[in-house]
Amino acid sequence: MSLIEVEQEKCKRDGICAAICPVELIRQEGEGFPEPIADADQLCISCGHCVAACPTGALSLSRMRVRDCLSVRDDLRVSAEAVDQFLKVRRSVRFFKEEPVPREVLERVIDSTRWAPSAINIQPVRWLVVEKPADVRHLAGLIAAWMRKETFAPRYIAAWDRGKDVILRGAPHLVAACASTGNFWAPVDCAIALTYLELAAQAHGLGTCWSGLLTRAAATYAPIAEFLGLVKDQKINGAVMMGYPKYRYQRIPMRNTAVVTWR
Repeated sequence: MSLIEVEQEKCKRDGICAAICPVELIRQEGEGFPEPIADADQLCISCGHCVAACPTGALSLSRMRVRDCLSVRDDLRVSAEAVDQFLKVRRSVRFFKEEPVPREVLERVIDSTRWAPSAINIQPVRWLVVEKPADVRHLAGLIAAWMRKETFAPRYIAAWDRGKDVILRGAPHLVAACASTGNFWAPVDCAIALTYLELAAQAHGLGTCWSGLLTRAAATYAPIAEFLGLVKDQKINGAVMMGYPKYRYQRIPMRNTAVVTWR
């Protein structure tokens, strides 16, 4: 089939698919049906806007059939007030229960990130999960060794030497977002995906905290890259500790007023 397939008996010829395509690959002339422009197969970024926006489900992409796409459920829409609180109650969790998170829950949280936006819909993020608590502890030790070598954050090193983990906070799991070093937009795409990950984790009753120490150490300390199995052109662009929170927060702390310049 060509790039798009239109079920003519369903198509209302309303032009929505042509209007919404971000790279203008669909044309519709007069009373005709939508059709792809020349070279559309090579130019399409598979964002799925045309499939998602068609009111009647008349259009499919050769690489994305409408029957394989989920329908938006109006009964699951949440109020602006609920979303507002959900975002405000997210906390950076630094105290975790020892109880590990079942793999199926971790998989479901990570699966939610597939819908995070990425530049040109390349979807460059590759997830690296340190699942075993003992391996997370070993990784914290490697970060401590890097910190000692770099004479960085001596108070953290001192705490580690006393047996207190302020590096990965005793988290049972760690999830890192990796991408090719040759992708200019990868750091931004990974940050967006990690934000999706944090919010999905919260919805499943999990706590997270970004690990800037791991991101920084992994970039220059070979033992960490070797332990994690990073290949030469792969870079960690962000990582979060993850587990069940040890404590429950009861209030929403104050934050600075947003600084906005209106033009």
